[in-house]
Amino acid sequence: MTRPVGAITRGTTGRNRLRRCDRWVVAAHGRRLRAAGRPLVVDLGYGASHVTTLELFTRLRRAVPGVEVVGIEIDPARVALARPYEREGLSFRLGGFELPVDRPPVLVRAFNVLRQYAEADAWRYWEVLCGRLAPDGVLVEGTCSENGRRAVWVGLSPGGPRTLTFSARFDAFERPSDLADRLPKTLIHRNVPGERIHAFLRDFDHAWAVSAPYGAHGARQRWLAAVRALAGSWPVYERPPLGGRKRWRLGELTLPWTAVAPPPPAP
Repeated sequence: MTRPVGAITRGTTGRNRLRRCDRWVVAAHGRRLRAAGRPLVVDLGYGASHVTTLELFTRLRRAVPGVEVVGIEIDPARVALARPYEREGLSFRLGGFELPVDRPPVLVRAFNVLRQYAEADAWRYWEVLCGRLAPDGVLVEGTCSENGRRAVWVGLSPGGPRTLTFSARFDAFERPSDLADRLPKTLIHRNVPGERIHAFLRDFDHAWAVSAPYGAHGARQRWLAAVRALAGSWPVYERPPLGGRKRWRLGELTLPWTAVAPPPPAP
């Protein structure tokens, strides 16, 4: 095979670190996976342990019994360590952004991979990965904290970014803008005055502050009130599968990428 495209990451991982994203994938894209003839999911850059790929496989199999999951890592040693855990429908391969699989995947999860790259490279690899997707495929690219209690991810189609999702445990932040350190590489340096993402986080903090009285009934009720207030001025998804009370109760919020999109990168 040709040399894998990309660079070796630190490989930090841990059990249940990506549970929030996995739960969202099942809710938002389970129907898409079930509709595919031979649904293939790729977990790109799973890290030093196979555990999060195995968890993704287990969670998806409950909702999509015929799904196949392939974990791809650029480090040969990590692939060798993972292969003893292969089973029917779950395999591990050496590779990178070129995605060495036998057919276009319906979904690619790439978490904590692009964080180490420059912003321009992150945009470029978005294009590369989107070009590898099935026609109705989805790329889920994001970043989470070491324990997975704060996470932000982008949902992309072959045509580019479509959604931005914030997800956090209610005891993992003091105000919503604390999640700014988990923004994807294409946004994290844009969190400055004059940029849309900065305005969104500022308004989210304000909605959180004015919803403080609901905190007497718990942080979940305060979050629900804050999201409802925010939806008055931002196009927050308010209906399933991307929005609505059921998603918000989990500490999630999803909005269209266009609401926070920065200017396109310079050529």
